[in-house]
Amino acid sequence: MFAIERTAHDATSQSRFILWVVCAIAGLGFAFDTYEITVLSVVVRPALIAFGIKVGSAEFNRWVGLLFYVPLAVGGVLGLLGGLLTDRLGRRRVLVWSIWIYGVASVGAAYASSPFQLLVWRALALSGATIEFVAGVAWVAELFSEPKQRELALGYTQACSALGGFLVTAAYYVAVTHGPELPTIANTHDAWRYTLLFGVAPAIPLMVVRPFLPESPAWTQQKTQGRLQRPRLAVLFHSDLLKATCVTTLLTACSYAIAFGVTQQAALMVPGLSQVQNLTAMRREQTVSAVTLFINFGNLAGRVLFSLLVVRISQQRRLLRIFLLPALIVTPLVYGLADRLDLATWKLGILIATTLQTAQFSFWGNYLPRLYPTHLRGTGESFATNIGGRLLGTSAVFATTQLAAVLPGTVAAQLASAAAIVAVLVYAAAILGTRWLPEPRQGRLPE
Repeated sequence: MFAIERTAHDATSQSRFILWVVCAIAGLGFAFDTYEITVLSVVVRPALIAFGIKVGSAEFNRWVGLLFYVPLAVGGVLGLLGGLLTDRLGRRRVLVWSIWIYGVASVGAAYASSPFQLLVWRALALSGATIEFVAGVAWVAELFSEPKQRELALGYTQACSALGGFLVTAAYYVAVTHGPELPTIANTHDAWRYTLLFGVAPAIPLMVVRPFLPESPAWTQQKTQGRLQRPRLAVLFHSDLLKATCVTTLLTACSYAIAFGVTQQAALMVPGLSQVQNLTAMRREQTVSAVTLFINFGNLAGRVLFSLLVVRISQQRRLLRIFLLPALIVTPLVYGLADRLDLATWKLGILIATTLQTAQFSFWGNYLPRLYPTHLRGTGESFATNIGGRLLGTSAVFATTQLAAVLPGTVAAQLASAAAIVAVLVYAAAILGTRWLPEPRQGRLPE
């Protein structure tokens, strides 16, 4: 009897260890996704300058819009295909291939010799990252049958996403400060190239470990028993899922619109702010890193704040509004006054605004898996995240950059004012849209 109990205990301990490993690897994967998505905010300006494009020119604004939007739009379309493959082929297999895609593409981006080449490599890198995120969320969600454990696991693994932003900040600071001492990339010591290349580092352990981790038990069980239905995109628009699909797609688009139309424009504003203009070139770039550091602290705070609230507030509309309502006030003020506030106050405002914005991403990571059955979970998540968020929502970067061109003031003041206007419009629309947000019917994931 003792031997049987010991064996059972060992098996349970082994299962818990595997769960911890899976969550740790998923968290590292989410961190790498964030690195790939946010790195452009600090490298796009020096990259375009290196390609001979003048800051503030129409050509500069056009390439900023293209480099922010096109890779995410391509990633959104291919990410939707990745969601279908996640439901068809399994979570783990798709995760493994997505790592190789964005690992190779990150190296290519670092060696780009023109804006167009950078655009192509970034599109491939973002495609891998978007596929990885959807498959990773489904993978973690299906490991836990108990609702609170699942919400905590998703909340804290997504909190690891903030690590990617810190890595971007650290990589760019090191590249700016010590780039001349490093081996050349494409015969230069450009800091933006080192920053792009460093994005490969977190992918290495993922490539080694993930092929040996277990597949999702829920997906495996249905596959083994022959109950796994073929995922079909059209099913998302049947009567029982139509409302959920439409509302979550539009609201997810609002979250991404703030991230790319507002938050990721902050690094572009910094060099032109009156508080920064008179600094040396190196000090200006170090100030860019300092501002992105506060954005990263906001990312971390938002993820942790959500993890603390998600197990205490069961009503999903109320939970989302807790972040949206104050953000409608804080974000436009912070960005609208960017050129008038002292730098320390502005950094603090950026931190608070980013906290409220990032918590919404954790909300969608926890909420979306609860709406769709196993055979449609990756597809449903992918449609909202990739079509709503990355295809529609990220187009806000065009609204911000084009609106900035017609506003008065310096380049930095124009961009800050445009970001504030976009924030008001998007947050107002999101708050209105929560009226139709469906409440999941049950704590357990639908089968």
